[in-house]
Amino acid sequence: MPLSWNEIKDRALTFSKEWQRASRERAEKDSFWNDFFQVFGISRRRVATFEEPVKKLGDKQGYIDLFWKGMLIAEHKSKGKNLDAAYTQATDYFYGLEEHELPKYVIVSDFEKIRLYDLENQTQIEFEVKDFHQEVHHFGFMAGYQKRHFQEQDPVNIQAAEMMGKLHDSLKESGYTGKNLELYLVRILFCLFADDTGIFEKNTFRELIEQRCNFDGSDLGLWMAQFFQTLNTPLDKRQRTLDEQLAAFPYINGNLFAEALPIAAFNAVMRQMLLDCSKLDWGKISPAIFGSMFQSVMNPTERRNLGAHYTSEKNILKLIKPLFLDELHKEFEKIKNNKNKLRQFHQKIGDLAFFDPACGCGNFLIITYRELRLLELEVLKILYGTQMAFQIEEIIKVDVDQFYGIEYDEFAARIAEVAMWLIDHQMNLKISETFGQYYARLPIRKSAKIHIGNALRLPWHQFADPEIVSYVLGNPPFVGSKLLDKTQRADMARLFAEVNNGKILDYVSAWYLLAAQYIQKTNIKVAFVSTNSITQGEQVSVLWNELLNHYHIKIHFAHNTFKWSNEARGKAAVYCVIIGFAAFEPVQRVLYAYADVKGEADRMEVKKLNPYLVAADDIIIVRQKKPIVDVPHMAFGNMPLDGGNLLFTNDEKEAFVIKEPQSEKWFKPLISAREFLQNQKRWCLWLVDIKPQELKSMPAVLKRVEAVKAFRLASKAPSTQKHAATPALFRDRKNPKTFILIPSTSSENRKYIPMGFFTANNIANNSCHIIPNGTFYHFGILMSEMHMAWVKYTCGRLKSDFRYSKDIVYNNFPWALDVSLKARERVESSAAKVLEVRSRYSDSSLSDLYDPLLMPTDLVKAHQSLDKAVDLCYRSQPFTNETARIAYLFELYNQYTAPLFQKEKKRRRQK
Repeated sequence: MPLSWNEIKDRALTFSKEWQRASRERAEKDSFWNDFFQVFGISRRRVATFEEPVKKLGDKQGYIDLFWKGMLIAEHKSKGKNLDAAYTQATDYFYGLEEHELPKYVIVSDFEKIRLYDLENQTQIEFEVKDFHQEVHHFGFMAGYQKRHFQEQDPVNIQAAEMMGKLHDSLKESGYTGKNLELYLVRILFCLFADDTGIFEKNTFRELIEQRCNFDGSDLGLWMAQFFQTLNTPLDKRQRTLDEQLAAFPYINGNLFAEALPIAAFNAVMRQMLLDCSKLDWGKISPAIFGSMFQSVMNPTERRNLGAHYTSEKNILKLIKPLFLDELHKEFEKIKNNKNKLRQFHQKIGDLAFFDPACGCGNFLIITYRELRLLELEVLKILYGTQMAFQIEEIIKVDVDQFYGIEYDEFAARIAEVAMWLIDHQMNLKISETFGQYYARLPIRKSAKIHIGNALRLPWHQFADPEIVSYVLGNPPFVGSKLLDKTQRADMARLFAEVNNGKILDYVSAWYLLAAQYIQKTNIKVAFVSTNSITQGEQVSVLWNELLNHYHIKIHFAHNTFKWSNEARGKAAVYCVIIGFAAFEPVQRVLYAYADVKGEADRMEVKKLNPYLVAADDIIIVRQKKPIVDVPHMAFGNMPLDGGNLLFTNDEKEAFVIKEPQSEKWFKPLISAREFLQNQKRWCLWLVDIKPQELKSMPAVLKRVEAVKAFRLASKAPSTQKHAATPALFRDRKNPKTFILIPSTSSENRKYIPMGFFTANNIANNSCHIIPNGTFYHFGILMSEMHMAWVKYTCGRLKSDFRYSKDIVYNNFPWALDVSLKARERVESSAAKVLEVRSRYSDSSLSDLYDPLLMPTDLVKAHQSLDKAVDLCYRSQPFTNETARIAYLFELYNQYTAPLFQKEKKRRRQK
């Protein structure tokens, strides 16, 4: 057990007094360092060696004054010697060391001064020996009190997971499989962490393997079995004849080592793998990050994207801060000078309970627990100072049993339980460092309450009592409605059986529904990370109509769409939202808006916040069969339904015309989204109004028509078979004199969806929408920033790309009303200017022209003029940002549609 900081400081003071005398002889160097190590309760002879031989660069022989493998090198000089030279000499030894032997610290001294180099944080400190007791806190790493700075993508996390993955594979190949293997690895994970963080005396687990187990690994499995049994046995219940090295380990409890596992059969390679794992500094591993990495490394298909699936601490904080943490810190700052109120506050945070119904490896619970313990530590500092006259355990109120979770995968659940113990121990080390008294919760008596099962089939209230729980939080699975497996689809069908069109909802919607049911008549607040699909397109009307109207849910805060990603290999990136809600009105609503989905959010306090994450009334946009204002109707392009027989590339068309010259007049350009955006040519045989005799005179065309008929007749769909009666024609035959063309999908990177004007000589494919007889004015409005704001918030997505919708986006768009002739003409001339500028770049595709990095300056300026002209159709006051723009549009939509919905309700009552 590590010494308390008070003991260390007392020993450091004694050391300072004894060694502040003048110069010492070389013969006393050993005594200096032996005494130095004793300050921290460490036997120098057990962990470090003197005069360690090592090869220097150039194969020269060198001798390290003092060497603690993997921890530190010390170089000692006589009084007054140059310490810079001593440091250079120490670093020269690195060349001859193995990677796992490389030190984290270098200490140089001349008996009067000590200089410490922290190689990882690239810092150094120098002081006189007489002041050692005042600077001893810098050496906390020697006693296991080292401060850790976790990086979201620290290489040590990846390296550790990869090494555990190799051990996993070897055990699995040997025949050690299934749940036994998973639990075995979780136990090893705990022991590796314990070996570096003071739960075990440092490196005793590694020494057990190195010193007691055969080199060929033949008896390692037996030693591990006895070792696990020892950790599960109270000290007073252990056999008196137990091996002395095993007996030195503490009693762990917590049921982690309770189950008897089959004895694993190791070999020399597997033994070395375990030793290699033990040589990493597991104290640097973040429990929040490593848990997910550890789980993914067990799946070979996920391992190549190692690190791509965990949720970063930064993103977790985006959820927990507005959910509860900001509020708690604000309250703390307000009452911290009143000790009576502070004690009440301390009790309050000790009574909070948190529930993650899709907890995975426990990331959200772990970070929540850490932040709560850090806040508690600030409370304790004020209440009790830094010196204590009683035991730490008497005053700590926050514990892991305040945390609940549900997880489908047993392995992930076990990792979550262990990770909660590990973060608890890290927090206990931190409080030990603060109060100078070593504290560890051993044996383990409490655990996070992780239930293994399907959260969509379990009654949440039986597992996590809503009268106890304060907050529900988490990151439910991201699975689209079309990607559900059989079990998931059945669960969704059951939960949304009474919800109209529930089959279109993504999997995450189920957690929203169950959470809404769970929090009824409570003060529980909920926050989930979700794919942004539930705040866009048709899913909004299905899910949120249920939540708002049946369960009276109120959105308290939200992060609108941002890119949820990390810097790991594979770079998993999903477009997400965070939504915080409850079944009661909030005191204040907060919207975190992202001008750049990859950037930081602007925090705004708003009066309203709706399911589209817009600062407007709780409006639900439903499908409309026609526009809500008087504008031309939109239609789909033409579906060929021809098996490709009426479609031609440019080369195919030219070859066909040579073969069948009379066919040339029947070809028309076919405009699909791809050809339109990429400036490519494609053709179709448009045989509308062709006379039978003329068709008969073109055998090659007739053969194509016959192939279309055969294709349609072969279909199992009656709707396709009926079109076999007209095999010379597309299924759809829209061919207006002029039309505006809108691609159905467009990259989310573009500021504007490229649209175009076409005549009857062109045929729009069904990958596009068309507006027959649309004007320059309509084109200008649709190509504007105003319309794009509406698109971003209301359209569905295909992956991350915009998926334009006639019934949701276009028919519900609130066009400006009562527009003056002057304002209309300004839009028309600006729209014409956009087209004119585009024509200057006929060799460039629209995809390139509207690429944010490639967009020509004159086209940018033309669009800016158009945006201004369109804005003036709505109001004279400029819009400061997109948030203000979309809020204005939603208010307009509310005004336009209120009479429509009132009529609809009236019709229903009459029925």
